[in-house]
Amino acid sequence: MAEGSVSVAEVETSFQKFAVHGDTKATGKEMNGKNFAKLCKDCLIIDGKNVTTTDVDIVFSKVKAKSVRVITFEQFNQAMTELAPKRFKGKSKEEALQQLYGLIVGKEPTNVGVTKVAKARAVDRLTDTSKYTGSHKERFDDSGKGKGKVGREDIPDTSGYVSAYKGSGTYDDKVKEA
Repeated sequence: MAEGSVSVAEVETSFQKFAVHGDTKATGKEMNGKNFAKLCKDCLIIDGKNVTTTDVDIVFSKVKAKSVRVITFEQFNQAMTELAPKRFKGKSKEEALQQLYGLIVGKEPTNVGVTKVAKARAVDRLTDTSKYTGSHKERFDDSGKGKGKVGREDIPDTSGYVSAYKGSGTYDDKVKEA
């Protein structure tokens, strides 16, 4: 492999970031087909004309071992060697591979379509706890944070103290007198 403008270590760092994306058990040493396709899409290797998602899937199947569903970094390099001439037509294999690595270096998986918090005026008005009245007002403290179960239910006082009890002393004193 020619050491040109891009080092293999930088490519391997991006490989590891994509390999662990979305998988808590992944070590970063092997990459599954879904993450390989994501790397190709996020790093713009898939351009829709010369290289398509189908091409990426075919190359992945070609370089991986028959009985496994993941590829190592060496197999990843083989896949890039096959995709480079397709992506950069009219260039030498080494030059195309270096340009392909240039697309990959420094990239991380992006989270497209992550749900954002709605910022509609109606939602703001409905979730403003300072405007709540009645029993709903009791569910939140002064800062607007929910009280949890304390705010939802009347919890009986089981301490044994009777507030309206008249007399001197405690209940035990009264029982002893009788």
